[in-house]
Amino acid sequence: MAEGEITMKKDAKNGYVKTAVTCSCGNMFEVESTKNELHVEVCNKCHPFFTGVQGKTLKAGKVEKFNRKYGFNSENN
Repeated sequence: MAEGEITMKKDAKNGYVKTAVTCSCGNMFEVESTKNELHVEVCNKCHPFFTGVQGKTLKAGKVEKFNRKYGFNSENN
């Protein structure tokens, strides 16, 4: 064995199985895990980073806050 080389035990089993993951939005997909099933709150179908929904609402909120702060409204445009 070379220096710094790591070997696994011959009889070691990793225990990974196909796992069904269910998101609270209803999306289902498969991964490998040591558990039989997983339940998650967010996934790539409903997370704001992937959907892009949150960023637009935050930006709109900042514009509205600016307009209120400096006395602008939609009638002045």
